Formats: sequence, C-alpha cells, structure tokens
Amino acid sequence: TPRYGMDFSRNIGTNLEVHGEFALIEQFRKTSIDANGSVSQSTHDAVNYLVGTRYLSSLNTTYIFEYYYQGTGFSEDEISDFFSFVGKGYDAFLSTGDARGLSRASAVTQGNYGRFTPGKHYLYLRASHPDPFDILYFTPALTWIFNLEDQSFSISPEVLYTGIKNLELRLKGTVLAGEALTEF
Repeated sequence: TPRYGMDFSRNIGTNLEVHGEFALIEQFRKTSIDANGSVSQSTHDAVNYLVGTRYLSSLNTTYIFEYYYQGTGFSEDEISDFFSFVGKGYDAFLSTGDARGLSRASAVTQGNYGRFTPGKHYLYLRASHPDPFDILYFTPALTWIFNLEDQSFSISPEVLYTGIKNLELRLKGTVLAGEALTEF
C-alpha cells in the first residue's frame, strides 16, 4: 500500500537536539484476535509518529527521550485479548495436548502481535556514557521502554566494548515489569 513519510532533526544548542518522524500508511490492514479466538481484519489509514530529544550532559552522558505513537499498533484491550487467548491455548495444551489454540495464535502473531512494541503509545529513554573511569572503548547504557496504555515496561542494562578492530562485544539483559495480560 502507499506509504509516505518525513523526518526532521534540529540542533537547538551544542548539547541539545530535537527530532521527529511521521509516516502515513494508506489502507493498512490489521489482523486481530479476540480472547475466544475469533480473527478479524480491519483496514484504515494509519499514522505513526515519533518526537524526541537528545541531550549531551557536561559529564559526556547522552540521554535520548522519545514519545512514539503507532497507528498500526494494538490497543490495550486488543493486546490483553490476544494474551488471554494464548493463555487459554496453553492451558488446553497442558491438559489435553491439543496445540490448535497455540497454532492459531502463532499464525496471527507473525507481523502483528509478535513485532517489537505492538502497542500504540510508548515512552523511550536511553542513557549511555562512553569511557567511564577512563576505561577506553567501554560504554555502559540503560534503556527503558514504557507502554503508556497498560503501564508495563522493560529496562535493559548493557555494556559495550569496541576495543577490537571490526568487532563489537555487547552484553545486554532485559527486565520486564507489568501486570498479567500486559505487553511486558
């Protein structure tokens, strides 16, 4: 389907930048499944956008803060229904060995619920600091993604080492926090 987009970036000062993106996807087809396993499709013109800022502190720490909206995403209720259906399918598999519910959920997951950040409203914050304590080629970072609709989030600490030519070594973990039937 036709897609249109634009982005911008502007330095406000030597250590502050603002940026954004906008995309329009005409005739976007969304497939969803309810808690009982009924699949439905809808078609609409979807708008996705992001607005954010990047700040470099006097201590050389970079902070990136963004809000993004996905018109192609699922509402809190749609995500909750999907997880409820998966839970029912898993319970059926455990009790009877019947995997049809899980297979059906898997078929709807690809390109839909299974994508990174399938919801609609998110906040993103990342802080990184290169070469702390004069350790060259070493960068620790912390990334936080917050789903504004269901109040769940992920926190990902990581360390990056780039002291070997043509090689990056990255160690990253993720902690998920949220209630039952939420994204994280």
